Amino acid sequence: MPEQLDTIRKLYTHFTAKHDVLRKRLGRSLTMAEKILFAHLDDVHGQELVRGESFLMLRPDRVALQDATAQMAILQFISSGKKRVAVPTTVHCDHLIVGRAGAEPDMKVALRENKEVFDFLATSAKKYGMGFWKPGAGIIHQVVLENYAFPGGLMIGTDSHTPNAGGMGMLAIGVGGADAVDVMAGMPWELLNPKLIGVRLTGRLNGWTSAKDVILKMLEILSCAGGTNKIVEYFGTGVESISLTGRGTITNMGAELGATTSVFPFDSRTADYLNKTFRADIAKEAEIFAAEINADSDVVQNPNTYYDQLIEIDLDTLEPMLVGPHSPDIAHSASQMAAHQEKEHYPDEIKVGLIGSCTNSSYEDIGRAAHVARQALAKGLKAKVPLLVTPGSDQVYATLQRDGQLDTLKELGATILANACGPCIGQWKREDVKPEDEASGKPNVIVTSFNRNFRGRNDSFKSTMAFIGSPEVVVAKTLAGSLRFNPVTDTILGPTGPVKLDPPQSPDLPDRGFVRDDKGFQAPAADGADIELAVSPNSDRLQLLAPFEPWNGQDVLNARVLVKALGKCTTDHISAAGKWLKYRGHLDNISNNLLIGATNAFTKEIGVGKNLRTGVAARPFPEIARDYKANGILWVVVGDHNYGEGSSREHAALEPRHLGGVAIIVKSFARIHETNLKKQGMLPLTFADPSDYDKVREDDVIDILGLKAFTAGKQLTAFVKHADGTNDVFVLSHSFNAEQIEWFKAGSALNVLKKMEAGGAVGSAHVISGQRRAPRLKKAKPATMAKKRTKAPKRKVVKRKKPIAKKVARSTSAKLNRKPNKIVRRKLAKQARR
Repeated sequence: MPEQLDTIRKLYTHFTAKHDVLRKRLGRSLTMAEKILFAHLDDVHGQELVRGESFLMLRPDRVALQDATAQMAILQFISSGKKRVAVPTTVHCDHLIVGRAGAEPDMKVALRENKEVFDFLATSAKKYGMGFWKPGAGIIHQVVLENYAFPGGLMIGTDSHTPNAGGMGMLAIGVGGADAVDVMAGMPWELLNPKLIGVRLTGRLNGWTSAKDVILKMLEILSCAGGTNKIVEYFGTGVESISLTGRGTITNMGAELGATTSVFPFDSRTADYLNKTFRADIAKEAEIFAAEINADSDVVQNPNTYYDQLIEIDLDTLEPMLVGPHSPDIAHSASQMAAHQEKEHYPDEIKVGLIGSCTNSSYEDIGRAAHVARQALAKGLKAKVPLLVTPGSDQVYATLQRDGQLDTLKELGATILANACGPCIGQWKREDVKPEDEASGKPNVIVTSFNRNFRGRNDSFKSTMAFIGSPEVVVAKTLAGSLRFNPVTDTILGPTGPVKLDPPQSPDLPDRGFVRDDKGFQAPAADGADIELAVSPNSDRLQLLAPFEPWNGQDVLNARVLVKALGKCTTDHISAAGKWLKYRGHLDNISNNLLIGATNAFTKEIGVGKNLRTGVAARPFPEIARDYKANGILWVVVGDHNYGEGSSREHAALEPRHLGGVAIIVKSFARIHETNLKKQGMLPLTFADPSDYDKVREDDVIDILGLKAFTAGKQLTAFVKHADGTNDVFVLSHSFNAEQIEWFKAGSALNVLKKMEAGGAVGSAHVISGQRRAPRLKKAKPATMAKKRTKAPKRKVVKRKKPIAKKVARSTSAKLNRKPNKIVRRKLAKQARR
């Protein structure tokens, strides 16, 4: 790819000058993440650089789309009026293939059932200048790592596990489709300047411990929210013992920390991987500019000065781990698993083992699993439960097939699925769970090497308890058939007596090199002007987008509470995957899954609530939302902490907007989901006092006041009218900046882009000559001193000024649509003056 080499060489040659400017501005050395991120600034001289405060305007090098999210992204790109993507972009078909019987039969079904979508993606990619990877060619992140990732680059992708490329020394960040469209259209991309977590690795991986255990340990330390709006930067002497693809595993699952992204330094193992994957020219360039890609020496010597938080992990003492069930931050070391299984009453019997996914489908991953399998076969053992294997790409599959690892796993009893996401994202036609067991909630256990294990995610069964570990540990546990089995110390009874498995071994790169396989790639047309796209108005899979209506200039009045979600509410709960993936290109149809996984805080039921207009209870949330919209009733969602964690899917933001929602009011947001809501013209708001969540009642009517003076940094107010005639007033915080407020006023970020493309004004102070520009603000502050942490930090709640009002008594005969009384208005005015 000569054009990619030219782009990389040009980027590298500008690094030195840009870094000199940044060191001078900040008055200090630079971390690796800062070097990469800031070298991609749209305005390196004037951009404000305060961590956790400034919104950076960036110029990514490329965009990656997977088929499920690409549909909506491309539909939005078509709506923008642009004729061709402005930066290198690829589309990867990996999400719409259901795993069941094996690669060949599953691919036949997928190609038949998804022909309309695959044809649309292939044709639009060719027309608009995007590379296209056909169904079965591989999982997006493995294909990107093999072909496009490079040290020092900045990439965005419409999948939350895009940070996989961070193992290559690239800043790769998951985004929603609207963010991707901005970059594809040639606009700068906006990102809150992340804080930095430094992770010093010492010692060496050994025995049964793998790279997977590093990230599982990180989840134990930080939880699923501990990385929010932060970049995790790994360094230290332990890095060298981790392979390139192992580093990718760690950065991939940094998404489960809520991190913006994660990154590893460039070194000889990075260069080795580039050489083995037919990119020796890029390896050579990176070696020349290694000092400009990696952190400055003082950062490594004095990390406390540069990172906002410092974590240390000793690889010598790290144990193999499992996490689960239902959340990837519920951690169990191998030596603790038996005790935890007994204490928590998890079933010990494993029903299915699954290895692969974008997190663990490399040559080394499958090789280590196959080494365990070879030992078992030599001693007369077979898998006691079904074992499903998902290779990462055509290239990995062909190489494993040549070198014999796949045959070994098949002999053990494994089924090899297509090179796709499959069961990891719920694309699994599982047939061994009895309906009566699911109905009664009888738990069953699966063990996987995947990245997420939310209830129902992998197989749609709420009764399933999913535990995550490394591929080799998963294979060992399928041999034993036991959750509590510890491969480090325990034995398995074989035909001739107890069998003790040796620690797994495998080269990280094939001795004979990879089998080059790019037959699944379709190049874009040089000129796609004559290529026609057709979307049938009768299609139930694809639907052209109508623009959302702009803000009406008024406060939100008399909004109903559609749902008050209890506890964890991920994007899987808001917009389920599995069978719903087929509708990702049809907004109205997929909106029928809105919040069907959310737990109703008032009834503890899942996916259903009370229609306050009709008085009918236990109705599906999408049905209630449609009824409210049809009758002109606005509505809001109320949620808990880290609302919208998980996938990058912007459908979780598009659906509430489409069905008449106006605001999501929660204790805290996951980064990508908060941005997605803003992009679609929604109001993502947080309780200034999280305890106000507890005061929201099922039959409340809510006014959101202060929108006429909506500005960055100025809080809004919720005037909450209870059915018993009493009121509450809540202070609502937000993270909108001036430009994002223009998205809200215009109805969506896409509406702003369309106006700019048409040459119209959009009312933003930062839209200048058709290009968005970050405001020049105060001088950057230096990073604060980090405090060493060895366990999960306590959640910190920022105390603000006392909430503006307590309950204000009202007559029980007051009307439901009453306005704030004089007392409350005076309190609101006082708060506004503050």
